[in-house]
Amino acid sequence: MKLLRSKWLVVTLVLVFLLAGCNPAPNEEQVKKIADLEAQITTKDNKISELDARILELEAEANASSATLLQTSLNVMQALEDKDMTTLASYVHPTMGLRFSPYYYINIATDLNFAATALPTLLTDPTIYTWGSYQGSGDPISYKFSDYYDEFVYDEDYLNPHLIGNNTTIGTGNLINNISIEYPTASFVEFHFTGFDPQYAGMDWTSLTLMFENVSGNWMLVGIVHSQWTS
Repeated sequence: MKLLRSKWLVVTLVLVFLLAGCNPAPNEEQVKKIADLEAQITTKDNKISELDARILELEAEANASSATLLQTSLNVMQALEDKDMTTLASYVHPTMGLRFSPYYYINIATDLNFAATALPTLLTDPTIYTWGSYQGSGDPISYKFSDYYDEFVYDEDYLNPHLIGNNTTIGTGNLINNISIEYPTASFVEFHFTGFDPQYAGMDWTSLTLMFENVSGNWMLVGIVHSQWTS
């Protein structure tokens, strides 16, 4: 912004010197032109100040939104650690529901989606659901929710991960991460473990990613995506 001000100042000074060079004593017309240029500079400076203020507002809003997203994610992760499905349900999107994906390639056709009202009783639900298929073997992932939860939701202490990615993907493998394709307006937070056994050189990494949509300033949960190294 300061560069713009400098540019206008230089242009004005050049014009003033040119006018002065043509006529040692500025006449009335030249004085008027100088006054008009000074008025234009003042107008531009005021506009630049307004834009500077708006930029600061937007930066503050972005920082606050990011902090709120992270805090909401931590609250959700605490509910997952506690297996507090009632609290978890309170964060779920009212119309989109909550999708569970066993891998970070989200398959809308097979990944199961539940309304918030269904969550409080899921851990005690004896129903065997098919949650997709195992990467590699292609065998169906057929579990009641409590078993799926132990393998594909809170299988590690994700509340205390090695890394947290705020709208940043950390874990990568041979699957396509299509979160931004299937949920183009969503924000996400990835809770990531870089690995556990040194002999695997990081190939035993694992992540749990929480996806959110903004609803009237509130971050509402739409997806829980498990991810790990797959061959």
